[in-house]
Amino acid sequence: MANPKQQRIDPNKVLKASQRAAEDSAARTEAKTPVVPPRAKKKTQVRPPSAKVRKAGVREWIGGARLRTLPLSIAPVILGAAAAHVIEGPNVWHWLPELLALVVAVALQIGVNYANDYSDGIRGTDAHRLGPSRLTGSGAAKPRTVLVVALFFFAVAAAAGVAVTVLTQQWWLLAVGVVAILAAWFYTGGRRPYGYYGLGEVFVFVFFGIVATAGTTFVAVKTVNAESWIAGAAIGFIACAVLTVNNIRDIPQDRLAGKRTLAVLIGDRAARIVYVVFLALPFGILAFFMVFYANSYLVLFALFIAIPAALITLTAKTPRELVTALQLTSLLAIVYALGLGFTIAIYF
Repeated sequence: MANPKQQRIDPNKVLKASQRAAEDSAARTEAKTPVVPPRAKKKTQVRPPSAKVRKAGVREWIGGARLRTLPLSIAPVILGAAAAHVIEGPNVWHWLPELLALVVAVALQIGVNYANDYSDGIRGTDAHRLGPSRLTGSGAAKPRTVLVVALFFFAVAAAAGVAVTVLTQQWWLLAVGVVAILAAWFYTGGRRPYGYYGLGEVFVFVFFGIVATAGTTFVAVKTVNAESWIAGAAIGFIACAVLTVNNIRDIPQDRLAGKRTLAVLIGDRAARIVYVVFLALPFGILAFFMVFYANSYLVLFALFIAIPAALITLTAKTPRELVTALQLTSLLAIVYALGLGFTIAIYF
């Protein structure tokens, strides 16, 4: 018999009670859950856009020519012209062939600078540069555009070379010009650029030292004297110093890129010592001129540029310091050439 305290269960009441419990549970869950605005639900986390590369303007293209290196092409022409005056006298000038030789040297220098920018850029060598940015490597200019500009300056050098060949009627000079342009291109271009195997200094010594100096003398007077050969060696060593200090600055990224310059091969400390040796050799060569040209000792004043450049390079700890040393070394090339050229071209 049923207990009197028990009551009869009404199904409708049970259903209503279950519905109220479910509603209360949903309300409590909703209260604990943070309310997200409709717009916030659609919003996604977006990474900040990377900085856009500024398109190269006139300033960047001028920078790509690396004007600080142009003294390396001007200095040997000065010395070559001065050596020519030793043969024919200080009052005899050969303006046209010497001017064409200058155009060849400068155009070749600018061409190799842009070609270097292009080749290193497409290889990824300039991806982690510590020095001034490059047109190709930074993405400021299209590789094809940089290549076209390099070829344009090579064409200017070739045109001036053809003109001086026709003027002098020395047709074998065309072969010299072809070799010079090929050497400029394969410095960093091609599958096996010799600049990546520690031979860059050889290139600048030969072409921006001996060939440029002796070539200028030859196109002027159809012969080459001892003054031209020796002065060419002196200015060639300064050109090697410029390249070496530039490569010292780039040792870390060149190692990563597999570019085995002389500085990379022999190491940072040895490269700095070699740089000082390159700077000292032109002043040792000066002793030859001091024997035959009384006032050649005045060129020793160029030591006021060479000594600070050497000290900076030996003690530099930042890329900026090495860039300063490079600029001083380029200035040294012009000062040395002007001083020595004036001494041997004008008799005292």
